Amino acid sequence: MKLRSIVIWTAVALVGAAGWAVLALSRGEEVSAVWLLAAALGSYAIAYRFYARFIVRRVLGADDRRATPAERLDNGIDYHPTDRRILFGHHFAAIAGAGPLVGPVLAAQMGFLPGTIWIVAGVIFAGAVQDMVILFFSMRRNGRSLGQMARDEIGPVGGAAALIAVFAIMIILLAVLALVVVNALAQSPWGVFSIAMTIPIALFMGFYLRVIRPGKVVETTVIGVALLLLAIVAGGWVQDSSWAPFFTLSPSALALWLIAYGFVAAVLPVWMLLAPRDYLSTFMKIGTIALIAIGIAITMPTLKTPAFTDFAFSGEGPVFAGSLFPFVFIIIACGALSGFHALISSGTTPKMIQKESQVRMIGYGSMLMESFVAVMAITAACVLTPGLYFAMNSPAGVVGATVESASQAVTNLGFVITPEQLSAAADAVQEETLIARTGGAPTLAVGISQIFSGFLGGAALQAFWYHFAIMFEALFILTTVDAGTRVGRFMLQDTIGNVWKPISRVSWWPGLIVTSAVVVAAWGYFLYQGVNDPLGGINQLFPLFGIANQLLAAVALTVGTTLLIKSGRLKWAWVTAIPLAWDVAVTLTASWQKVFSPDPTLGFFSQRDRYQTALDQGQLLAPAKTQGEMEQIVLNSTIDGILAALFAILIIVVILDALRVWIRVIRSGETLPTAEAPFEESKILAPAGLIATREERAMMAKASPDG
Repeated sequence: MKLRSIVIWTAVALVGAAGWAVLALSRGEEVSAVWLLAAALGSYAIAYRFYARFIVRRVLGADDRRATPAERLDNGIDYHPTDRRILFGHHFAAIAGAGPLVGPVLAAQMGFLPGTIWIVAGVIFAGAVQDMVILFFSMRRNGRSLGQMARDEIGPVGGAAALIAVFAIMIILLAVLALVVVNALAQSPWGVFSIAMTIPIALFMGFYLRVIRPGKVVETTVIGVALLLLAIVAGGWVQDSSWAPFFTLSPSALALWLIAYGFVAAVLPVWMLLAPRDYLSTFMKIGTIALIAIGIAITMPTLKTPAFTDFAFSGEGPVFAGSLFPFVFIIIACGALSGFHALISSGTTPKMIQKESQVRMIGYGSMLMESFVAVMAITAACVLTPGLYFAMNSPAGVVGATVESASQAVTNLGFVITPEQLSAAADAVQEETLIARTGGAPTLAVGISQIFSGFLGGAALQAFWYHFAIMFEALFILTTVDAGTRVGRFMLQDTIGNVWKPISRVSWWPGLIVTSAVVVAAWGYFLYQGVNDPLGGINQLFPLFGIANQLLAAVALTVGTTLLIKSGRLKWAWVTAIPLAWDVAVTLTASWQKVFSPDPTLGFFSQRDRYQTALDQGQLLAPAKTQGEMEQIVLNSTIDGILAALFAILIIVVILDALRVWIRVIRSGETLPTAEAPFEESKILAPAGLIATREERAMMAKASPDG
């Protein structure tokens, strides 16, 4: 390494270390959010430069001479060599859903420090590693899905358990994400119009890049981003025009439109809609997050939330029940480690990547960016006063419906906010009330509006920024639904293909149409029922979201560890085995508590017993208002408890079966055959990173017809 590089990276390390030191050592006083920014960015830079590079070169052994499935199997539908910049946008947009936005906001109940540590350390050593490793191994296996890789590499028993668990969890995750989108866009003509316009813009970009001006990525980007910004501004015009009623949709109507869009996005060729739309939305996502970071650097707000709150140790917080371990690692479902990402890494992305070395930028780099989203989310939550935070995120049963009752309830929690301050906060964003606006999304929007108004327009524009943030959250989450549906189709085709081979051809039109319809119908049913019944549909399964997602990560890390061991890389297996051990400890502990805890606010079966006892005595317990709702809560708690236990058992079966394979390899001292595709020479020349190096530019210039 040259002296210049040593100086630069030493400075980066010192900035990150200084940020962590201030965050860790400050006690009893407010800390500037700038230190949180420095800690995160410094850590990310070091991790990407050194740790990710080490894994790609030494552990995985990426080989750019080897043709990827996008090149070998290119058919213009699912397999299509895609420019790394477009693919980065697709992958980031597909993995960045509700988790990094709302999970960290809810985790702020326990203070800013535990969530921040997990978000940054978790992504460096677990989340980004999982995404990159699974992307690499799926790419080496013609883009096989996670469940099918488990079956091929672990065995029929563990593979069957993985296929069942992965597909069932996938349907739950998609329905939950779709529900968040519906809740954010319902009765919002601005949001509906702006997001609807991204579809024709993406179609135009897809045809422009493939037919009109092939290869002109920068040119296409400029046009697409300009049209996107126009669509966002026009959304505000539509909201105040006679067109507003046309774009003011009920939750039921939105759910139906979302189901239809999910089917179309899963069926159309990937270059036509999915990839350009995700790439387009990435500019808004990353642009907004970058603006938040700039706003923090300029306004230098302080973190009003303490490093740790009492709820981190008591486990009796009003936002969610459970102690710091294991539930802070569960509630932050995507910002640090997410099983859903492994589905994308073994779904659309490995069928589109041009070169093996690009897994570092697309797999590891995209996950670092999502982690930064989570850091910005927890920062936005923690710059609010704790009184406002708990008034917004505590359920109505705790804070009541009036500013007076909310003020008193928050005071009882140990924080202070007056009725006048609660009313002023609602007026500032032009909302009737901010009391009991649970779920994290409204809190994030208020935090973003305060940061933006601090350097863009002042208090007069806070309401504008609040509603912009709500629309931004909906767009952020929607892109995971379309890609997830396509991935669900791949998984179903792989699963049925074990019995009937023709359907395993992922681009066979009859098969892809039927399996897409099945996947959409599955999550669409739960979504539509949940939209129309506050205790039905996906609302029944919502409490499983966090645990199910992290159990899915255990499957992915198990597959990654198995493939490292089987392919003769036992000495590097710790790269995935250590995060696997941590994830298993967290998720199985959480599963045990959710199933067997005697606390009805935590355990599913104890909650069922509490409501059943009250039902037998003719009593009504909140949130139920009728006997029928009491019976529904009893049923929901029973279903959730059974499924939580079932998912945990399935994951244990996968791990035990994988352990059998590990022991066999270790005892024999030999490698085992894998399902890796044969080597074929690549004819594609493309940079490994976002910016081509001097050597890469020279190589591509020499190979070009004009060179």
